[in-house]
Amino acid sequence: RMARGGMYDQLGGGFCRYSVDTRWEIPHFEKMLYDNAALLALYAEARAATGNPLFERITRETAAWTLREMQSPAGGYYSSLDADSEGEEGRYYVWHRDEVRAHLDEADYPLFARRYGLDQAPNFEGHWHLNARHTTAELAAEFSLSEVEVRQRLATASASLLQLRERRVRPGRDDKILTAWNGLMIRGMAIAGRLLDEPAWIESAERALDFIHDRLWVNGRLLATCKDERAHLNAYLDDYVYLIDAILELLQARWRDGDLAFAMELAEVVLAHFAAADGGFYFTSDDHEALIQRPLPQHDDATPSGNGIAAKVFGRLGHLLGETRYLQAAESTLKRLWGALVQMPHGHASLLVALEESLFPLQIVIIRGTGSTLPDWHDLAARSYAPRRLALAIPNEARDLPAQLQQRKPEGDAVAYICNGLTCGAPLRDRSEFTRQLSTTEPQENP
Repeated sequence: RMARGGMYDQLGGGFCRYSVDTRWEIPHFEKMLYDNAALLALYAEARAATGNPLFERITRETAAWTLREMQSPAGGYYSSLDADSEGEEGRYYVWHRDEVRAHLDEADYPLFARRYGLDQAPNFEGHWHLNARHTTAELAAEFSLSEVEVRQRLATASASLLQLRERRVRPGRDDKILTAWNGLMIRGMAIAGRLLDEPAWIESAERALDFIHDRLWVNGRLLATCKDERAHLNAYLDDYVYLIDAILELLQARWRDGDLAFAMELAEVVLAHFAAADGGFYFTSDDHEALIQRPLPQHDDATPSGNGIAAKVFGRLGHLLGETRYLQAAESTLKRLWGALVQMPHGHASLLVALEESLFPLQIVIIRGTGSTLPDWHDLAARSYAPRRLALAIPNEARDLPAQLQQRKPEGDAVAYICNGLTCGAPLRDRSEFTRQLSTTEPQENP
């Protein structure tokens, strides 16, 4: 419903911040990086889980919007687009019916109008804000066309109107580059790029990560924000753990020497400077400016709880690396926040994900290989919907691996190691057997 309604930009892709009516027809027209980052990952995963073409289209359009409008030339992602242009909210996005009719082919206008509600009364201050009123199947039956023809004609009309819209005065853009929000979008682009096999999206995520590492990682600590070439402000818990989460997803999309080491450096800073004595993590570091209260975030808000993401990434890193300190950090966070989670589970979704991965440890798949065999085996493990699987394809020539990964030694063109939690099976050298075990091996509950 969100994808078909007014919260989604039907021409340009990307989601507005929230709806202002009960039918989700009219949004507050501001577009936030963090909303689109989370929804990009969600729609990509929904497409992988269901095969629904609607979810694929929304993923592709939202990724295209991100590349077109939200990535800086230097690589980092901008923060938001304003709701207003020329002093009016929504002016950039809404339409006069006569303007649309005059611009589209005479044969295409009735189809477009039926699809997006231009044949009904205006829905936004005498203008039309586009909502998808009818499915392509319904339109195909009504206009005696095939669904392929409907989609093609709608796509042509939408592209033409998007070009016309881009001549308007654009909404302002908040060009701050925030570390935490970049972490969310790096994660979203990595997940979408992996599941839909789009290398350009993965490369976009790489560029953003490199920007953060080059500009906002200074003397072994993160900074929170960068604008006009000036990076400053001590980073917060969210900055660190969102970025670790992003790196783990980017490593699933492709291996690159140095990225895992960076994630481990970030994790060590979190343990050293953010950990609370009785479990969990404070929002600010121990050498941050003094506050009246040092908060320890619990529930999710517009973005996930820092502690929820911390519990998840420390659990994942712990199982991947065999590092008990990380596993203990994840467990102590869950214990510290258990009361709040039980009291209001729906407000602690990120903690619930971490809890599930604690009870049902991840399936860790490590593939070593070379040439075309490595990506072939990687596709088997990484392209399907498997939310409790962490699959890394590491080239034989990779160097400086942590001790746990050094044990996953190369053997010829390809070999795979499948571990459930800390229990690992024998190396797999046969592709068909690897495929069989991926489809039959289920993570077991941790007693």
